[in-house]
Amino acid sequence: MRTFKALLLPALLIASMIGVDSLQAAGDLSRRTEALPDLVLGSDASDYSLSQNEYQLETGKAYQLKIIASGLKEYAFQAPAFATSIYLRKVEAGGVEVKAVTLTELEFEEAGEAEIFFVPIKPGKYPFFAKGLENKGMLGHFVVK
Repeated sequence: MRTFKALLLPALLIASMIGVDSLQAAGDLSRRTEALPDLVLGSDASDYSLSQNEYQLETGKAYQLKIIASGLKEYAFQAPAFATSIYLRKVEAGGVEVKAVTLTELEFEEAGEAEIFFVPIKPGKYPFFAKGLENKGMLGHFVVK
């Protein structure tokens, strides 16, 4: 009887694990990103232009967004409310991969690019802008459903 009781616990543990692998997700969903259209800050037509004024996003879906500065001005990309409503996986810029909890600002002192990888968590309409240039037209929105 003692041997039976000693084998019962491991047997129950193994039995409870059967089929558990089918319950696991098929991979890390935050790594299956959808590339959004590039966001270009400034153009030949205007130093104060944005190539995109709105991005439509869904909660729980992974995205990557490349932000490209034309170099016509210094641009400080910000989206503070959006940054607190996403899971930020990483930022890639200049051959460096940065992993952080949140993103405060991407400052471009000259031409360059950075790519952000994220998953929206909270629905809403969130502004993004080039700091100090919002009144000149450098304002857009992330719309998360």
